[in-house]
Amino acid sequence: MDVMPKWAEVVLVPLISLLLAAILSALVILGIGEDPVAAVKLMVSGALGSTYGWGYTLYYATNFMFTGLCVAIAFHARLFNIGGEGQAMLGGLGVALACLYIPWPHWSLALIGAAAMAAVFGAAWAAIPAFLQAKRGSHIVITTIMFNFIAAAVLNYILVNMLRPQGSMDPATARFPDATKLPTLHDILAPLGIEFSKAAPANISLLVAVAACICLWVLIWRTRLGYEIRAYGHSESAAKYAGISPVKITMIAMIISGGLAGMMAINNVMGEAERLVLNATEGAGFIGIAVALMGRSHPLGVFLAAILFGFLYQGGAELALWTSIPRELIVVIQALVILFTGALDNMVRMPLEKIFLALRAARAPKPERKPVEPAE
Repeated sequence: MDVMPKWAEVVLVPLISLLLAAILSALVILGIGEDPVAAVKLMVSGALGSTYGWGYTLYYATNFMFTGLCVAIAFHARLFNIGGEGQAMLGGLGVALACLYIPWPHWSLALIGAAAMAAVFGAAWAAIPAFLQAKRGSHIVITTIMFNFIAAAVLNYILVNMLRPQGSMDPATARFPDATKLPTLHDILAPLGIEFSKAAPANISLLVAVAACICLWVLIWRTRLGYEIRAYGHSESAAKYAGISPVKITMIAMIISGGLAGMMAINNVMGEAERLVLNATEGAGFIGIAVALMGRSHPLGVFLAAILFGFLYQGGAELALWTSIPRELIVVIQALVILFTGALDNMVRMPLEKIFLALRAARAPKPERKPVEPAE
C-alpha cells in the first residue's frame, strides 16, 4: 500500500521542492546584494508578461517536452538515457537532410517528412547503446554519455566538410527553402483574432510536442507494449517469468526514447534557426532529465515541468539582460531547481511519508478493550 496519496506524490512533493529551491535562490541573490523580490518580478514579467516573453517560454518548453519525454519512456523501462543531447543533435542532421535535399511543395508535408527523419536519426543513434546494453551488458549510462561526445564530433565533421556552403566560414548548413518554413504561433493565432508577437520563435512544433505527450500517455498506460515496459521496469525477474523479453523491451524503449529526442530538432533547427548549426541543442538533452524527474515520468508532469523550465530559461535571460545579476547565477538558480526536484527528492518525500503515516495512524479506529471481570 502506498504511504502517500497520489496527489501528494504528483503535486505536493514537487511543489515543496520548488519552494525550497526558491528560498535558497533568494538567499543567493541577497548574498550578492540584489533584491530577490524585484528579481522574481522581472523574471515573471520577462517570461510571462507579454506575448513575446510567452513565445520564448513556449519555445524552450517545446524543446524540453521532447527531451523530457525521451527520458521518461526510458525511466519506465528502468533505463537511464543520458544521451538525449546526442540523439537530438543527430535528429537535427536528419531534419537538415530532409529540408535541403527533398523538394517539399508545402510546409505541412515538410514537417511530416522532417519529423520522421529526425525520429529515425535519433532512434538509430539510441539503438546502438541499447543493443550494447541488451546483448553485451554495457551500462546504458556510460554508453549514452560517450555517444553524446561522438555525436558532437560527427556533426562537427559533417557540417564543416560536407554540408557547409561553398565559400562560407560558418560551420552551418545553408538556409532551408521557404517551402519548409513552419508557421509561428503568430501565424496560427492571427486567423482566430488573437494577437501574438511576430518576433517570438514559438511555432507549430509546440502542438506536435503536446501531441507527443498524449501519444506517450496512451502508449504507456493503454497498450500492451506499455504494460510490458512498465512491468519490466518494476521487476526484470517477474517480467522474464511472464514471458517478456528484456532484449525486446530495452531495444524498443530506447528506440522510442531516441526518436523523441531527435524530434526536438523540428523546433530548434527547422522552426527557429531554419538551418543546422553547431550546438543547436544548447543543453536541452540534459535539462530533459530534470524535466522527467520533476514530472515523475508522467507525460502530463513532463508537460508542466517543461513549461516551468521554459519560464526559468526565458526569465533568467531577462534577469541577465536587465540587471547586474551575472548569467552564471541564473545557471545556479536553474541548478538548484534541478537539485531539489531530482537529487534531493527523498529529502522532501521522507518527512512527508512520516506525516501521512502519523495521520493515517491517528484516523485508524482503536480496538475496544473488554472490561476485565473480577476474579471470584
